[in-house]
Amino acid sequence: MNYWMVKTEPESYSWEDFVEKGEDVWDGVRNYQARNFLREMRTGDPVLFYHSGKEKAVVGVAEVSREAFPDPKDEAWVAVSLKEKLPLANPVSLESIKSDDRLTGMLMLRQSRLSVMAVSKEEFNVIIALGK
Repeated sequence: MNYWMVKTEPESYSWEDFVEKGEDVWDGVRNYQARNFLREMRTGDPVLFYHSGKEKAVVGVAEVSREAFPDPKDEAWVAVSLKEKLPLANPVSLESIKSDDRLTGMLMLRQSRLSVMAVSKEEFNVIIALGK
């Protein structure tokens, strides 16, 4: 099992929008490294759902429900399907992530513009614990 993070601007697509659908296609990724991460996602893998923009916080957990397939908007790229798993009781802010020594190696802190990325099992578990 692998662990992931996806980032979205809540003004254009929020956790609440995602919850309303229950399951949705994660498409529109136009970065080669992020695309490669999408290709590595497997059904059942947990995914941290991060609000970028003004909020800057992990707000929920999703799960991969369908592995990589051609992006419906541009078949040269790929998409996956995600389904809602659970909201975090307390969103985990970027500030909290940056200040936690256990999370200093996170890819999101080194490549902040990446919209899809891997996280380690340990990083995932720390964020879940912080969100309780």
